[in-house]
Amino acid sequence: MIEMKVMGIALDTRTGSPIVVLHDLENRKALPIWIGSAEASAIIRKIENLGVVRPMTHDLICSIIDKTGCSLDRIEINNVEKETYYATLYLVRDGEEIEIDARPSDAIAVAMRMDAPIYVTANVLMDGSVSTDAQKDEEEAQEFKDFIQSIKPSDFEKLLKNNKESDQ
Repeated sequence: MIEMKVMGIALDTRTGSPIVVLHDLENRKALPIWIGSAEASAIIRKIENLGVVRPMTHDLICSIIDKTGCSLDRIEINNVEKETYYATLYLVRDGEEIEIDARPSDAIAVAMRMDAPIYVTANVLMDGSVSTDAQKDEEEAQEFKDFIQSIKPSDFEKLLKNNKESDQ
């Protein structure tokens, strides 16, 4: 699991659809997820700390969680199939964990309101993330290339000899 934070909301220039963009804590990977307008609005309201006179849907969900004696431990975005992402809310009540299936956009909006961490599984991140730290990625790639170029055939002979000795 990789913990992520909401970077912001963007608009798809082709379709005008909103996209919530998550990023890892090191700002190396970003995960864009296309979402609906209502969910984008809810996330933006939380990012900008805009209050509303009456509770909106995600505020209502948070109130239900609180009033039923539960707490939101975390959310996980844990699967993607055919460009559809899946998420789970993990509630805790009396030491018991309760899993609730949710759309990622709703789960993110609730997690932001309840200050719960947002996690993404490695397989989801591999499928949909983009690198946001090209310089660091380039540096690591160059370090690896330098390492590969510095290897001599005699290094492998030493490794094989050491492995044979440790097997005996």
